[in-house]
Amino acid sequence: MSDPFELTDDPAPMQGNAPPGIGAPDYLTGLNEGQRAAVETVEGPVLVLAGAGTGKTRALTTRLAHILVQGFAHPQEMLAVTFTNKAAREMKERVGQLVERDVEGWWIGTFHALGARILRVHAELVGLQSNFTILDADDQLRLLKQICQAEDVDDKRWPARTMMGVIQRWKDRGLTPDKVSDIEEGVEHADGRAVELYQIYQDRLKVLNAADFGDLLLHCLTLFQTAPDVLKSYQQRFRYILVDEYQDTNVAQYLWLRLLAQGYKNICCVGDDDQSIYSWRGAEVGNILRFEEDFPGARVVRLERNYRSTGHILGAASGLIANNEGRLGKTLWTEDDQGERVVVQGVWDGQEEARVVGDEIENHQRKDISLRDMAVLVRAGFQMREFEERLITLGVPYRIIGGPRFYERKEIRDAIAYLRMVVQPADSLAFERIVNVPKRGIGEATVQVIHGLSRVAAIPLAEATAQLIETDEIKPKQRKTLGGLLDDFERWRGQLSTMNHADLAALILDESGYMDALRMDKSPEAAGRVENLKELVVAIEEFETLPAFLEHVSLVMENETDASQDKVSLMTLHGAKGLEFDLVFLPGWEEGVFPHQRALDEGGHKGLEEERRLAYVGITRARKQAYIVHAANRRIYNQWQSALPSRFIDELPAEHIDRRGGRGLYGSQRDFGGGLSDGGASGFAFAHPRRRRPVIDAEAFDVAAVNRPSRFSVGQRVFHQKFGYGTILHSDGGKLEIAFEKAGTKKVMENFVEEP
Repeated sequence: MSDPFELTDDPAPMQGNAPPGIGAPDYLTGLNEGQRAAVETVEGPVLVLAGAGTGKTRALTTRLAHILVQGFAHPQEMLAVTFTNKAAREMKERVGQLVERDVEGWWIGTFHALGARILRVHAELVGLQSNFTILDADDQLRLLKQICQAEDVDDKRWPARTMMGVIQRWKDRGLTPDKVSDIEEGVEHADGRAVELYQIYQDRLKVLNAADFGDLLLHCLTLFQTAPDVLKSYQQRFRYILVDEYQDTNVAQYLWLRLLAQGYKNICCVGDDDQSIYSWRGAEVGNILRFEEDFPGARVVRLERNYRSTGHILGAASGLIANNEGRLGKTLWTEDDQGERVVVQGVWDGQEEARVVGDEIENHQRKDISLRDMAVLVRAGFQMREFEERLITLGVPYRIIGGPRFYERKEIRDAIAYLRMVVQPADSLAFERIVNVPKRGIGEATVQVIHGLSRVAAIPLAEATAQLIETDEIKPKQRKTLGGLLDDFERWRGQLSTMNHADLAALILDESGYMDALRMDKSPEAAGRVENLKELVVAIEEFETLPAFLEHVSLVMENETDASQDKVSLMTLHGAKGLEFDLVFLPGWEEGVFPHQRALDEGGHKGLEEERRLAYVGITRARKQAYIVHAANRRIYNQWQSALPSRFIDELPAEHIDRRGGRGLYGSQRDFGGGLSDGGASGFAFAHPRRRRPVIDAEAFDVAAVNRPSRFSVGQRVFHQKFGYGTILHSDGGKLEIAFEKAGTKKVMENFVEEP
């Protein structure tokens, strides 16, 4: 008797009877009503709206096993698509356990893996050979740089990395060069030559018999559109299509799936419109919102019973996300206890925020809660710095998930290298790191000449450079550039004794061209790098001198703990999706930080709704307790700014939260509506449509502490821990403008000043 699960190239369709000799396992046991509906609704299109923690992976894998075990299809007639290799491996393992078979070779995998599998069979129809190479990101960028150089594109003005981002966005939208219209974002790149460069890049890939990741689906779309017989063969092959995380699909993935599903229309998409948070990398929440339009007669199954979080956590999250208009709607619930209310904690500033979170971590650790069950989730990477330093001070081990620690980030290391050169001219490692960062035309050959003299004469690289610019060993253009760089360092060293060291750091980042290079970079990561550098300037301000700060960084970098240790997790909200912890801290819930001002400026109402979905994701990461923290003041790029609590806080249902005040805390956003920020050098503006003077929430803190007249008077001599002695020039609502004897005129908060 043949094996009913035998893999064949052209399987005969099965008719819905259990395969002979195969006893159907009791796989339905323990499924709730919604999960069973998702599993047993076999015919026709199905959309499974699976809320956070509702067991969607179990429903998806059980559905796949159910179709196989009940005989509705052979393995080769099933297409199961995931977003990550990890998810694909997990699906294979679970399905294999349910059907008790080896699933190797089945059509289960990521979009890219499955697209490549199809493409290798039909490569010649899109101008490739079946053994084509898939280029990684570095190879893609290297190839595009070669093309831009050959086409005389100014790399300083139009960086190849930015052009690569434009091309990948077009590919995510399913656009080949001939389909890119004049209204598409990015066509103005390279003086309007972006489409031309895209075409040259694609032609060059074919010459190399290569494809990049975007091509794996783009070529499939071309294949399906130009070879209808090929498309029909796959439509007939795949009787059932299952898709995980459908809310994260981009246009190309959506088109690919829709074409394949037109045969039997037995497509089951599992996703959560409330967790669509990746528009910045091409995800289109509209794909899931219009599922019923794309597939008329579709059944929508809602998974709303949550197995992860307490009632109060779910109530807070559901009340928040209900404010979004662009959603299909569902409400999470649990049969478990209500648990602790979500804590909303107000603090004075960012440093107090880090102290409060650190103290709570230690308190819960003393209650025998493991550090690995705690996480700090921030909206932007720059927020991590103060938490890292606080945890280091407390001796609490931590790990950064999804990225390097703050002082390990490339842009931070580059900036610190500049500062090291100012403090120590003989620091050759620092000089070598930044001699061509940002790019200033100093190639490897020039650097090798400098190294040669440095070794022979036993002198630092900077000194060797100073000697070489007086001779002819280096080309005139490079000599002039290097001379200008050495002059810059000499000027900055002279300013070290006359300028505030944090102000000098900001000046160096600007005059070196480093900040301009990042501002010109249109990649999704560039804006975050700018924010990290602004936070670096804030960190420098906290130290008496620049050498003291650099010594601190060296000590912090040495503070690496054993990898096997129990550690607190620090990560961004985007990186936390799919994870869960007993205790979650959500700091920085202020206007301009979260929701992020850039998201509001660039995305408008859609941007706000995605930020709210991100807040929903953050709250639902918590199993037992969630802490939301917001600060009344933040120092951003060396500027103190008063911060409004996030509008999301007002949207949390009162019955599910526990409001806690703090010293000097402003009230909720409904008490006042205006940006108190002057914007400063940071470019942030904590804007809100309702603008008037703040009214203090009396329940949150002592009203008199803010409304009473200042205890200091104009002309009074005072002392500040950081800036020393000075005389008050102006007083306004707790803010003082002081002429310091050594630091110059500064604006400071009254709480940080005392009588001498």
